Parts: sequence; structure tokens; C-alpha cells
Amino acid sequence: MDSIINRITQNLGLRTQQVAATLQLLDEGATIPFLARYRKEVTGSLDEVQITQIRDQASQLRELDKRKESVLKSIDEQGKLTDALRKQIEQANTMAQVEDIYLPYKPKRRTKATIAREKGLEPLAQQLFEQTNFDPEQMAKPYVSSEKEINSVEDALQGARDIIAEWISEDQAAREALRKLFRKEGIIKTKVLKGKESEGHKFRDYFEWEEPVTKVPSHRLLAMRRGEKEGFLSLSIAPPEEKALPLLERQFLKNNSPSSQQVKLALADAYKRLLRPSLETEIRLETKKQADAEAIQVFSENLRELLLAAPLGEKNILALDPGFRTGCKVVCLDRQGQLLHHTAIYPNPPQNQHQQAAATLEHLCQKYRIEAIAIGNGTASRETEQFVASHVKAASQIPVSVVIESGASIYSASEEARAEFPDKDVTVRGAVSIGRRLLDPLAELVKIDPKSIGVGQYQHDVDQNALKQGLEDTVVSCVNKVGVDVNTASQQLLSYVSGIGPVLARNMVNYRNENGPFPDRKSVKNVARLGDKVFEQAAGFLRIRGAKNLLDNSAVHPERYGLIKQMAKDLNSQLEDLLGKSDLRKMINLQKYTSDDVGLPTLQDILEELDKPGRDPRESFELFQFQEGVNSMEDLKVGMKLPGIVTNVTNFGAFVDVGVHQDGLVHISHLADHFVKDPTQVVKVQQKVQVTVLEVDIPRKRISLSLKKDPFANPASKPKPRHESRKPDNGNFSDQLQQLKNKFR
Repeated sequence: MDSIINRITQNLGLRTQQVAATLQLLDEGATIPFLARYRKEVTGSLDEVQITQIRDQASQLRELDKRKESVLKSIDEQGKLTDALRKQIEQANTMAQVEDIYLPYKPKRRTKATIAREKGLEPLAQQLFEQTNFDPEQMAKPYVSSEKEINSVEDALQGARDIIAEWISEDQAAREALRKLFRKEGIIKTKVLKGKESEGHKFRDYFEWEEPVTKVPSHRLLAMRRGEKEGFLSLSIAPPEEKALPLLERQFLKNNSPSSQQVKLALADAYKRLLRPSLETEIRLETKKQADAEAIQVFSENLRELLLAAPLGEKNILALDPGFRTGCKVVCLDRQGQLLHHTAIYPNPPQNQHQQAAATLEHLCQKYRIEAIAIGNGTASRETEQFVASHVKAASQIPVSVVIESGASIYSASEEARAEFPDKDVTVRGAVSIGRRLLDPLAELVKIDPKSIGVGQYQHDVDQNALKQGLEDTVVSCVNKVGVDVNTASQQLLSYVSGIGPVLARNMVNYRNENGPFPDRKSVKNVARLGDKVFEQAAGFLRIRGAKNLLDNSAVHPERYGLIKQMAKDLNSQLEDLLGKSDLRKMINLQKYTSDDVGLPTLQDILEELDKPGRDPRESFELFQFQEGVNSMEDLKVGMKLPGIVTNVTNFGAFVDVGVHQDGLVHISHLADHFVKDPTQVVKVQQKVQVTVLEVDIPRKRISLSLKKDPFANPASKPKPRHESRKPDNGNFSDQLQQLKNKFR
């Protein structure tokens, strides 16, 4: 444990005490949001990112230690474990180093070297490896034996070279030197497989491609690997051979004697047959892991922005799931998102029932006192929006908002949706989801698998366990950042609260249904299996609206209620006065209330919360409208400036919805008037932007956009090839990749 703490401390530049205390609490079951918010004195005010890094590095280092134990046991069982070897293994810092040390002792299947040893050629190999001036052929003659199937001098020399090649391939120093060369000067090359040119046309930019492995971005590497996986491309990673072989020669060749020439032959064989394939596999895994991490990071950041999108708040909602032939599904929801009514209207082709549909909506708006209208952004979205604006009088007084509906169909068919609406079809459930997303995006989106929300990048190609962990961390972080109303939250939302989980969330909902709303935070402990430990983790993130104790609807943890009461008492006031009067709070001397358990960081958090108890950290809702009269790609013209909403951010740019049923791509080179290295530093999912149309390719459904103030000022800046404007998970970025190819050449 001490070695793990020391290594994490060095890797992250933290204090030993911080890492040790944080690891101990994590091992005891504390959650990351709880530690970051309520244990700042213990962790040294580490944030969620740092605590997550500690958790992940500890997991990796424990896996490394487990592998070391396995290797030591294996070598010991062979009777070959020495004190020096044990020390070498214990001091190894990476899995690669452990495997390099273990390689000579690792049980092997029958190799060329094994066969040569069985024929008694190891002494000859040792003689050759010494590289003396003796004639190799003379040295090999005594080993010729028809009985051993060594029929010639060359057979004997070949067997000896096989043994030498294995020695070279298992040499730790040689492997590490080559590994560094692969990392530093490796070239990734792809070629189209013969006869696959037509079938694999979407990967045509990789039919003859090469690029330094140090420069290949994650999305391009994942695209190439997908092309290989689907059977259209061959892919290789290796440094130039003229650099790899001399590196080995400098280490193993002693002179230019005839024996050295035999070693040189063995060396070339070792590299091509053993070292290169082995190290290429390593580098492929290494680069894949790095690409996965980058892709997951992009996905997580996009998901965070989507989950923390501004909520409209408690309003009576009329939501429409648009459609043409099948009509628009309409639902009315109360301020808590409960379904009050559902029906269908047919304002769009082929029915075009404008008057009847308008009358229905007018009636519903009046009957259910509708305060906002939500329209899904899928098929017939703009047509439905235009119909509502032009035919529904109530819409002139009610805000109308287009809502991203990605994943709504997934949710509508889920077990959770069926349990809530067992007698409703999927279209009604989908419309309910659209309406609830306007009310509170976070509360609704947590019901959907994050991978179905549509803000990922090659999400099906990355490590699925790592993706699941990364996305779950993001959802947990967002839910606990906002806080959860324990009396209205769904089971899915409650399950993400620190310490709760799915089982306790279900118990809480069942208890609420049987006993009515929780009157205060303490009453949550009445839920089956919700003990003191869970309560400690969860309480600060739960909200009780209308509770007798006003702090129950704040982010102040119950363990600090007594402290706040003491503050109020010291000021000869009541808790209500402390919450309502900023002048009174300014009189509090925080130093007076510090102790071994409570320091200034926690006290400052408490004061901030007392200033605005129960404050929602999300931004205020702002109504957004697409450009009137621009409903399809045919309406777009080059040079046109339009409002849009960022729907996805990738390593190569951002996708923007401008209301024409096809997202456009703002390439990274057009995200700003200055150089942009990381798109996430410039744009965020759900951000409202003003874009300029650069190109429109209707046959291929591709739109090129720019965020530059004057994108046509420099003609050279205009993207020459047309890009792919689909969602980025389909891997069809051939034209956009051609642009990147030109850039990197």
C-alpha cells in the first residue's frame, strides 16, 4: 500500500497525506462527490478530477502488483527465482517492464529455438554469440547429424541462429530501446485489401495512408482500426527498418568477424519474426488505449454539458413528437412532469389537417394552462414548429422550444418507461420524454443509457468498460452537483446520488409511495437498508422542499447543522435570520469555528450555501429559435448567417443543428479566428452559436459551417474537400479526413 501511495504521489504531484487519506476513504466506500464536497479537510481540498485520478491510478497499480505476484510465483515454481531477480521484478514500474523480465521464464509453446535446443545446438549458438574469429562452418561441422535431422552445416548454423534470435528478442535492454523507437518514430500505415476498393469506399482516404504515430489524432486512429476490423484495410505500426536494425546491431555486434555475420543474420530474423510483431502489438494496444481515453474524455465533456443544460423549471408543458404520415403525438404534463393527457394531431403532409390540429392545441393550452411548448427536433420538427407558430394563437403568448430528442425512442421502449406507462405506446412515452427534457434535462436524461444520447465519438470502438466507467462518473458528478429532490425524483435519478445505488433508490421510491413524502432528511433513514454510512454519503445531496428545517433544502450536510445553529446563537439570531440577512452573515468570524474536523474550506462552502440555499448551479433557461424560413437544406445558401445549437463536439470540430434536419460540421480550422487545438475549449454541447454557411452538398447531405467572423476573408482557409456532416459515430469522415491528410503532409 505504501508503494502505491508513493507512486501516485509522484505521478500526480500531490502530498503523501492527501493520497493516503483519500485512498483510505475510497476503500471504505466513500464516493468521489462526497469526498470532493464534504471532506476537503481530509483530502486537502482535492477536486473530483484529482480524486478520480487517484482512484484510477490505484486500480492500475494494484493490477500491476497482482501481476508481479503471479510472475514471481511462476518463476519460483520453476526454481529459478533469485534475490536479484525478485528485486528487479518488485522495482519494475510498468507492466511492460514486468513482462520483459518474465519473458525468458514464460512457458512457451514449441518454438524454432526450442527445437534447436532439443537438437543440442545451444553450445554452437553460445560460441557464435561470443563472435570470435573462428570459422563458423568449422564450428558447426561436429553438430551435423542425420539422426538429429541436422543434415548440413547450414542446418546447424540455422538452428544456432534461431536460438540467438530468441535471446535477442528476450533481452530487456533491446526491447526497451526498440519500444522507445516505436513510440518516437513509429509510422502507422494502412492499405486497402485487394478487391475491397468498392465495398470499403467509406475508408477510401486510408487506401494508401501513412502518418507518424506521435501525430495521429484519436478519431483518425479509431477510424483506421474500424476499417481494419471490418475487413477493408491492413494496418501496421513500425519505425523505419533502417533505424531499428542499426539500433540492435550497436548493442549486439562486437566486430566484423564471420561469427558476427551469423549474429547479424540472427539479429535481422529476431527483429522481423519476433521483436517487431511483439512490439507492434504493444504499441497498437498502447495507442488504442490513449485514443480510447481521448474519445471517452470528449464524450464525457459533451455529456456533462448536455446533462447540465439549463432547465425551464416547473411549468405546465405541452410536448409534441413530430411526424408526417403517422402524425404528431401530443402530451400535456403538469409542473412535476406527470402525464395529464395525450392525443395525436395531423397538421403535416399528407393529411394537412391544419384547422383541426390548431383547434386541438388551442383547447389543450387553455384546459391545462400550458406555460411552454416543447417540440422534438426529429422528423417534421421544423414543419411542426412552423405550423404551431402560424396557426396556434396561444403560441404567440407561450414560449416554444425545440428539444433534442436523441435517445427518446430508446427510453420509450425501456423497462422503466413501460413500468411508468404500462398502458401507453412508445410514441406517447417518447413525447413525455421530450416534454420532461424541457422541464429538467438532467432528471430525464439519466433514464437513458448515455451511449444512446448521441454525443459520442467512435463510442462503439473504444474500451466499453472504460467508457461505462467514464460516463457513469460524469452522470454521478452532474447529479450530485445539482442535488436531488427526494420527494419527486425518479428511481433512476436517485440511483446516482452518492451512496444510494439502484436497490436503495427503489426502496426509497417504494417507501415514498407507501408513506407519503419525506418530511425531512432524517426520515430518509427509515428506508430499508439505508443505514448511517449511506446517509452520511447521501444526505448532503438530497433536497427536501418545504421542510421545517430550511437547511434540509440546501447543500449543507446535516453533520454541520449544529455548527450553523451555534453561529446563529452567537449572533443572537435565528437560523431564518442567518439565511435571509447577508449583513448578519458577514459578522461571522470563520476562524472561531475551525476545529480538527472543520476547516476554512468547509466553512466557506457553508457560508456560500447560506447565501443562496438550494441554489441550482445550472444556467438560467434562454429561449432559442432557428432562422425563420430556413427549414431544409434547399433553403441554405453559401454565405448565409444562421443561429444554431451545438449538438456534438469532437476532436476535429463541432456539429451544429441549424434547423434543416441535417447537422452541419464546423471544422476545427473554422471554430475561431485564432488557432484552436482543443475544440472543447471553444464550444460546448447545447451552446447557442451564430454560424456562416460555407458549403452545401444536397446529394450527399453535407453542410460545411464556420464560426469565424469573416470566413471568406482568406480564400485559402475555405475547406477544399467537402466534409462528412453526419453524426460522428458512423466513421464516414473520408472527405474531411482528406483535408486533415493534406494538413499533416
